[in-house]
Amino acid sequence: MAKNQNKTIQTDASVEAYMASISPDSKQHDCRDILAMMTDLTGWEPKMWGKSIVGFGEYHYKYDSGREGDALRIGFSSRAQNITIYIMPGYQDFSDELSRLGKHKLGKSCLYIKRLSDVDKDVLKEIMQKGLDIMAEKYPLEN
Repeated sequence: MAKNQNKTIQTDASVEAYMASISPDSKQHDCRDILAMMTDLTGWEPKMWGKSIVGFGEYHYKYDSGREGDALRIGFSSRAQNITIYIMPGYQDFSDELSRLGKHKLGKSCLYIKRLSDVDKDVLKEIMQKGLDIMAEKYPLEN
């Protein structure tokens, strides 16, 4: 029996080529700022996951069902309507931070913002760091 494969896997595609393809210029500038934030927070080299997600770090998960795979620890993507920020533990324990963030929408592990100027960058960094800390507890970094 074949295992389900993740649709979003790490690739060798160029992060810079992806970043250069983002338009309009204002969204590209916001994404470059987010790229810098995540690089500073993690110290990791960004990698492309699928065709349009810039991810940092990775972890291996295995569910009780037997499904397992690898995923990014934190990342973002430029979408048609929003910039999506991926915090892998999800946002259920982030009510304080989200109340201070500014204009946003939520999915399970997705934070949607229209533009970076709509949110408090310091609070966004807090959220990113908290997500990384939760991931490090749940999926310790391998040396």
